Amino acid sequence: MDKSTRYKIFNDPIHGFITVPKGIILKLIDHPYVQRLRRIRQLGLGYLVFPAAEHSRFSHAIGALELGQRVLNNLREKDTTISAKEFEGTLIALLLHDVGHGPLSHTLEHSLIKNFNHEMMSLSIMKELNKQYDGALDTAIEIFTNQYPKKFLYQLVSSQLDLDRLDYLRRDSFFTGVSEGTVGINRILKTMRVFNGNIVIEKKGIYAIENYIIARRLMYMQVYLHKTVLSADALIRRVFKRVVDLIDDGIDLEFTSENLEYFLKEQPSAKQRITKKTIDLYASMDDYDIYQNIKKWQFNADPILSDLSFRFLNRSLFRTTFLDTAPDNDFKKSLIIKTIKALKKKGIDANEDYAGYYLSFERNLTEAYKYKNESIWILDDENAIEFSKAADTKNIMALAEPVVRYFCVHLKEVTP
Repeated sequence: MDKSTRYKIFNDPIHGFITVPKGIILKLIDHPYVQRLRRIRQLGLGYLVFPAAEHSRFSHAIGALELGQRVLNNLREKDTTISAKEFEGTLIALLLHDVGHGPLSHTLEHSLIKNFNHEMMSLSIMKELNKQYDGALDTAIEIFTNQYPKKFLYQLVSSQLDLDRLDYLRRDSFFTGVSEGTVGINRILKTMRVFNGNIVIEKKGIYAIENYIIARRLMYMQVYLHKTVLSADALIRRVFKRVVDLIDDGIDLEFTSENLEYFLKEQPSAKQRITKKTIDLYASMDDYDIYQNIKKWQFNADPILSDLSFRFLNRSLFRTTFLDTAPDNDFKKSLIIKTIKALKKKGIDANEDYAGYYLSFERNLTEAYKYKNESIWILDDENAIEFSKAADTKNIMALAEPVVRYFCVHLKEVTP
């Protein structure tokens, strides 16, 4: 048999040619649940700041799969026993780790389902696929949920040095053009070993890890939490808040997507469980559902929904202003008054409630390295040392400190 017929090849700008074995993994790649990821942008609204950031969750999933093949083969070469079942299960877990992402990735994660995060949906979809493929995902689910005895396999899927992060940092750096996010992936993978059942890094890889942590911090500051991305995220969430408020007031809105209509009208919760109906409706939505509806809503009779939708479609965004401290009540009241005046000048008969669609006070917290709970370990003379103690630079401990930033998102005409 011609070996070329046993594999599928993807050409990836980040990792080169990616070879995927035919069988259950390729069947999963071809499944509608996974193909949907082609229609979801990896960086959500990041393209509004970085024009080339149009890459999809699908390309990221294939990239994580490729890194999984590389590191598992490397670990086998270093005498780590990994069975064929474990190899395949880990690759499936990596391929499907983000299959639960909804439209625009993280942007609307908490706007469509209450008490929810995308990992919950990923697991629910994996369980549904496991039924369809007669238990072929049993091992993958055990690894994904950290129930498999070999904990290092879970650490490859979810940890501070998992393959998900290694791929998205390199991929997002490439497509945004932010070179500071470049990570030496190959050195990190080549220096990974299993020690006492856990993933560790050989001492010769310590500088690659230091670069990885710094790159992670810089990517958060320059890309993921860019002020314009934050303002775009706030704007589209206000669009959806207005839609839900109008529905609650008994206003009958037109939708171009029945699936999106279900989530905004029914507002399901994942507190108890995610139903099969919720899985099916959620897994058939993508970025296009969002854009089609917002294009419709820009012509709605409600002046706020119309204005917010038009602003989003035409990139007439709000402004983000970072604050030195948490805003007090006097500061908030002052901005509310200014916002009401600015809206009245635009012909919107605004009040304090209406101002809330054009003004928000938020905070974010970032930690480039969590050394207390999820440490990275360096192997030094057959002893594993926590990374911040093994590194010979003091800036690692500085990067381990949580950074809290307060900010407000407001109309450009309003000066804080």
